[in-house]
Amino acid sequence: MKTAAAYIRVSTDDQIEYSPDSQLKAIRKYAKEHELILPEDYIYVDEGISGRKAEKRPAFQQMIGTAKLKPKPFDVILLWKFSRFARNREDSIVYKSMLRKQCGIDVISISEQLGEDKTSILIEALIEAMDEYYSLNLAEEVKRGMNEKFSRGGVVSQPPFGYRMENGIFVPDETNAQVVRMIFSDYISGMGARQIASKLNDMGIRTIKGNKFDNRSVEYILTNVTYLGKLRRNKNGRDALDRFHESKDTIIVDGHHEPIIDSQTYAAAQSKRQETKKAYGKYSRQAPAEFMLKGMVRCSNCGATLVYQKATQSLQCHNYARGTCNVSHGVLLKKLNPTVIEKIRQDFRDMSFMSSVDIKPAPTDDKSKAINAMLEKEQKKLERIREAYEAGVDSLQEYKINKEKISSRIKELTSQLNAVSTRTLAEIQQDLYQRIESGLAIIDDPQTGGPVKNMAIRSFIEHITYVKPRGVIEIHYKIL
Repeated sequence: MKTAAAYIRVSTDDQIEYSPDSQLKAIRKYAKEHELILPEDYIYVDEGISGRKAEKRPAFQQMIGTAKLKPKPFDVILLWKFSRFARNREDSIVYKSMLRKQCGIDVISISEQLGEDKTSILIEALIEAMDEYYSLNLAEEVKRGMNEKFSRGGVVSQPPFGYRMENGIFVPDETNAQVVRMIFSDYISGMGARQIASKLNDMGIRTIKGNKFDNRSVEYILTNVTYLGKLRRNKNGRDALDRFHESKDTIIVDGHHEPIIDSQTYAAAQSKRQETKKAYGKYSRQAPAEFMLKGMVRCSNCGATLVYQKATQSLQCHNYARGTCNVSHGVLLKKLNPTVIEKIRQDFRDMSFMSSVDIKPAPTDDKSKAINAMLEKEQKKLERIREAYEAGVDSLQEYKINKEKISSRIKELTSQLNAVSTRTLAEIQQDLYQRIESGLAIIDDPQTGGPVKNMAIRSFIEHITYVKPRGVIEIHYKIL
């Protein structure tokens, strides 16, 4: 008797007639009627997986790998329909040809049985072509339906961080919504995406998928118009290829959900992001490693960044070089570097650095709300584990372990809450003084390279304005 393998695939749970059990039952019946042995080890099942790409079907790949073994483990592969094998003619031809010619293994559809004559080749190809057409047409219909739903403000994606799904609409998850507000507030107040990610991780906050935050996940939140009560989507359905939805194919519509961020806050964050992109844009990256002031110096006439000119080892206004600024701001680096350093030293000695600082209230309200929301969440957890113990669900030992862990988290959050307070002017001055002092120590070290010096300067300077007509520089210091 010959040995058979079975390959079973279902795309969705609602395909009752093609469920794994029904397919297997029919295949077992066919094997018995045709005196084929079907071992349990050779039954391969891919559930809830599309047949468009073979490499995304693990059971299929396992079956193909087994089929290549010598001696061949089975003589034939049984399918409910050829569409279960593949809905891509290229994959179907490649794998069937390999199985039949290289492995000596036939592929049989038990519900689409073909004859032994030459016309069976044409019939099988026609069936596969129809299956591929059905798959492509179905994908287009699904995309069309999703676009239509989206155009009416309907939800066609998973909720982002800060929301949960309720009756088909995004609803703010107050705990994480407070975190979103804190992220925007911190960013507008001067913190970078990487600093914010580090802060969130230190607070024990995780992404929707339970991962730690990084600068890209923070930037994704900062650019997401969903928090304004809107929805966005690539009209071609290719959102994964445009992470921040900056493509011209992105469509934005009004949603039916409650906003988390107001339009002024969102606009301020986008403005700050554009400034950051200019500071670290492609033009500034042309500078060599020793370029200490990379992305820091601006034109006093138009506000554009001064970019590196390799031929002259100097800086020039980017807009002037493009012809959109009418005032040249060319300056040699060997002249500008010592001038900037001496100006920093002078401001540090005279304590005059505070005169160029824009003092704003510390953004503690949003952080306090976020911490309080997390505290409330932990308190509810504590209540639930107590109820579980009283109901006999958890043992005393389990209750003690869970209580200790949650209590430790509550203690940590309480400590963070107590540390949040509005800083006085003296505290702000002392903080900036210490950052300048530390930065100068790095800048003055002849062994330190340009990139490190650049990072040191950015820790306490917002930007530097070069006023070419007067031959002076203005340093704008940064508070955190």
